[in-house]
Amino acid sequence: MPFKFPPKLILLSLIAAAIAIPIALHTPKPAMAASTTAPTYDKNGQMLPPTNYREWVYLTTGMDMSYTPKMKGMENQSTFDNIFVNPEAYRSFLETGTWPDKTVIVLEARNARSKGSINQNGHFQAGGVEDIEVHVKDEARFPGKWAFFSFNPVGGNGKLFPQAADCYSCHAAHAAVDTTFVQFYPTLLPIAQKKSTLSEAFLKDEAASSK
Repeated sequence: MPFKFPPKLILLSLIAAAIAIPIALHTPKPAMAASTTAPTYDKNGQMLPPTNYREWVYLTTGMDMSYTPKMKGMENQSTFDNIFVNPEAYRSFLETGTWPDKTVIVLEARNARSKGSINQNGHFQAGGVEDIEVHVKDEARFPGKWAFFSFNPVGGNGKLFPQAADCYSCHAAHAAVDTTFVQFYPTLLPIAQKKSTLSEAFLKDEAASSK
């Protein structure tokens, strides 16, 4: 003979379930932790090393790129520059075509080698990281919104490039988007074109180079 619940107990169970459902639906989701990829600084204004930047979004790699002649004695030395950006900034760029505040772009330099293992042609990246530079957007901290830091030696805190350094004027005069060289980031340039966020300076450079 099957067991039967008393009618009064069934009614109380139905009432409890009816109350529990809306409470469950309106229970607030736990707040997400603050981003750990935002720029941070020590008491002297030096930038702390961006941790795990190699797990960020990879943008591109350049080889032997330079906007000035190579230094004497360095003509035969080749270098790869790997570029990474914090994921929050990348997602924002996909939506807007420009960079949000707290963008951190990391340039990691590694030596290029041609002889090694079974390689017969071309170059590959070898050895450890030779240099790290960071281009950071921190609107409340820097007069021009953006700043450059050099991490030399690698592993130490980043030293701020002075505002008179050539990198600031070069980026302002030639960068495709918001003082950054998006023209060399093949996955982002089409987005900036679509969003119409390319700088007038870059468009002028492009027009001149096509003549």
